Amino acid sequence: MKRCMVTGAAGFIGSHLSEALTAQGVDVVGVDTFIPYYPREIKESNLQTLRTRSNFAFHELDLRTGELAPLLDGCETLFHLAAMPGLMKSWSDFSLYNTCNCDATLRLLEAARAVGLPHFIHVSTSSVYGKEATQGEDAPTQPFSPYGITKLAAENLCRAFESNFGLPITVLRYFSVYGPRQRPDMAYHILIRTLLSGGTFTMFGDGEQTRSNTYVSDCVRATLLAAEKREAALGQTFNVGGGEIVSLNNVIQRLEKLTGKKANIERKAPRPGDQKHTAANIDKARRLLGYNPTTPVTDGLQAEVEWLRARIG
Repeated sequence: MKRCMVTGAAGFIGSHLSEALTAQGVDVVGVDTFIPYYPREIKESNLQTLRTRSNFAFHELDLRTGELAPLLDGCETLFHLAAMPGLMKSWSDFSLYNTCNCDATLRLLEAARAVGLPHFIHVSTSSVYGKEATQGEDAPTQPFSPYGITKLAAENLCRAFESNFGLPITVLRYFSVYGPRQRPDMAYHILIRTLLSGGTFTMFGDGEQTRSNTYVSDCVRATLLAAEKREAALGQTFNVGGGEIVSLNNVIQRLEKLTGKKANIERKAPRPGDQKHTAANIDKARRLLGYNPTTPVTDGLQAEVEWLRARIG
């Protein structure tokens, strides 16, 4: 691969993926529109290293309205990570989620078809499975949040272009990605920040909800493998998860040890749309892509603690 596009390049995972690609010598066209879901300066800081690299070209562009085909021309792979994230806001602003996650994906698919893109890698989420995400990729998809519904709709748009027009598609369903640069609305980021600052962490539910935690470098590796092993990946959907499944209560205990601080917790009822258990079955990714997550949860949490400690000062 000589040239590719990464949408959501200024985001948490997109910036890590773009750094990995440019480090391999790939020319990366990075796209982001800086929707104010969280402060722009956070995304700008994610781009600091990338902006120093001659093989990274950044475009501030809205996928819902901008001209896309010229940016895709000459690209061998599109990594489509851009999306409107988060469960709770999707209940109150469905139109925003629909346009960002469905309309934008449709426009990208149309542009990819127009230029004859060799490989469209669409990033989805475990939220498409619904309340429990503990089986393989063939499990029923029953999302129970507006966010999950829009992400499943985007997957279906990809498959429609694959079936009708032969567009080469791979879908990756990420499970609970964490690590340095994690979005400020995500639970581990909030928990670490409150531990370091002495604040109060709001826990929704009993803390026994479990997650198939995926450290960001493992997530990036799986994404790169989907491109490197294109023939094996084409037409497939892959779960991308980590090797350890832990409860929120267990994560709190680990972070208390890592920070040397005791968590102050305010307990509230579970939120609508929150998943109870996720456990990524990654057998297909192991078999077809050679994916093997290697980062223990405690090591990944330590890296995120160190990153946030440096930011907080």
